[in-house]
Amino acid sequence: MSSIPFGRTLFRGALAAVLATAAAACGGSNQTAQKSGGDAAPAGSAAVPADAPLAVVYKSPTCGCCNNWVKHMQDSGFRVETHDQDNVDPVKDEAGVPQAMRSCHTAKIGGYAIEGHVPADVIRQLLREHPADIVGLAVPGMVTGSPGMEGPNPQHYDVVAFTKDGQTRVYASR
Repeated sequence: MSSIPFGRTLFRGALAAVLATAAAACGGSNQTAQKSGGDAAPAGSAAVPADAPLAVVYKSPTCGCCNNWVKHMQDSGFRVETHDQDNVDPVKDEAGVPQAMRSCHTAKIGGYAIEGHVPADVIRQLLREHPADIVGLAVPGMVTGSPGMEGPNPQHYDVVAFTKDGQTRVYASR
């Protein structure tokens, strides 16, 4: 018998069901082509300027919504370097992403951790403002309507800033 309390087990079961549903939704076609050196570029897209901000993305090799977010970033003028990994948790741990903020992929942009489906314009705002008190932004979970998770019935969501000690606050709302 497990030593995990019933409430936590129930939560994990519900979380597993939500993640399984999201994974099924993310199993769409791979909209990015892997280039040598870990760079991903959408088929037929224009070249991104060499001085554009670089997003280094760590993701599962089979996640369609991660690939869709990469395409969103490229279409928004970011250079993107992808690293496909079976387990992204060590990157999240090293970047200081709080457990409650975690999603399917993690990026490093301008010294900040970007977790999940954060819109490119909010990332540009972060890079302009360059707040010293936060280490990253997150869109926890996999919210329908966020970049890479487009679909019918988009939901309201918050982009959450997090600090090195795990404090969080709403940075932007969509």
